[in-house]
Amino acid sequence: MIAKNKVSKNKSVLVAPVAAAAHLRPEGLKFLRALKRNNDREWFTPRKATFEAELKEPMLAIIRKVNVAMESFAPEHVRPAEKVLFRIYRDTRFSGDKTPYKTHVGAWWSRAGMEKTSGAGYYFQVDTKEVLIAAGAYMPQKEQLAAIRHWLLEHHAEFRKILQTAAMRKSFSEFEGNALTRSPQGFPKEHPALDLIRCRQWGVAATLPVEAALEAGFAAKLARYFRLAAPLVDALNTPLVATLETKKKVLFGFE
Repeated sequence: MIAKNKVSKNKSVLVAPVAAAAHLRPEGLKFLRALKRNNDREWFTPRKATFEAELKEPMLAIIRKVNVAMESFAPEHVRPAEKVLFRIYRDTRFSGDKTPYKTHVGAWWSRAGMEKTSGAGYYFQVDTKEVLIAAGAYMPQKEQLAAIRHWLLEHHAEFRKILQTAAMRKSFSEFEGNALTRSPQGFPKEHPALDLIRCRQWGVAATLPVEAALEAGFAAKLARYFRLAAPLVDALNTPLVATLETKKKVLFGFE
């Protein structure tokens, strides 16, 4: 909203709104804690303006600042902040839990061309207790899952090398792979990459105290974590990008 500041009895001047800082404020965390106790529309609706001022706008500011940093190491993942930010509303259609709102705020940077699928990307969320930072392929679709597994058969050594760098080991822990108990159908039962191809997700994650989200340098800190994880994200997307390019060629009659 644009405010008017009085400069005399008869004149006023328009003052541009102050942009949200690229970090949360204590009021934002206070709102999340209250939402956790009062997760219903009757409580949320009259406080929606508070949510937007204390959580939505600061999150958008954080995302925009991270976007600027990502231009140098993950330009294919840079998207409008409004597309990166997840909605606060839960999809309850297939859930036994019918509470209407998430009790955290989160953002997901997918790669260009994979906006409507999973692929590998960058994520963070803030809840009442901690900040979660993650990067990788969390829920790849069936076709993507197969493509990553086939790529790992040939490239498992370089993938492990990325995971085992000193900086990665210091800053992140690996996802639990949600692994199958046996080799997936169509893949060898014995292979040096068997532990990797049995997985259904690949990536790394880190947690920070929730107070980190209140720091003035929060967006810059997020960008540093994402920069560290960029080789991993790029590796996981390599077979998926190749699949996209093949589909484009077929679609436009180049093959």
